[in-house]
Amino acid sequence: PILYSYFRSSCSWRVRIALALKGISYDLVPVNLVKDGGQQFSTEFKALNPMQQVPALKIDGITLSQSLAIIHYLEETRPNPRLLPQDPKKRAQVRMIADHIASGIQPLQNLGVLKQIGERKTEWAQNCIASGFQALEQILQHTAGRYCVGDEVSMADLCLVPQVANAERFKVDMGPYPTITRINKALLELEAFKVSHPSRQPDTPAELRA
Repeated sequence: PILYSYFRSSCSWRVRIALALKGISYDLVPVNLVKDGGQQFSTEFKALNPMQQVPALKIDGITLSQSLAIIHYLEETRPNPRLLPQDPKKRAQVRMIADHIASGIQPLQNLGVLKQIGERKTEWAQNCIASGFQALEQILQHTAGRYCVGDEVSMADLCLVPQVANAERFKVDMGPYPTITRINKALLELEAFKVSHPSRQPDTPAELRA
């Protein structure tokens, strides 16, 4: 497999965690979203992913984009360890939390949107994340065990950790979100979350390396 990734992209990080958890080795091709006006806009990359976003994964003779679609494919083709619970209610909760983050928070504060917002981008990102986290904290109080849904790592957790990292980067006050903070801390102790961390990627700038 070949993963097209950017060290700081939260969507790429989700996929890196899934690959690490499932023990899938891959080659990483960095796509710098800032350099040269954004390498994702190159003709070569547009042919690979018409949405001009990372991640993209070449695997089993196909090329997939969209992090959750990639994770679903990995889950269906390489089911161990599982990232979706067997219980239909818990499975629905995992998907709900993953979508809450992947559709309801992350796109509102991603690079493309912040460029359009301009000078007020930090305030904008803080507001988007805080409003999403208020809802998420409430949801997690009903679903969480050690992790987002019960005591097994799931797709929801793969979305949570990168989003908390974004919140910290935009200096969001995490005080009102004790459940999110607790789960994030527990997840960051796991090896798959450590090796996939933005501070430990081949394209991480020297000053941001762990």
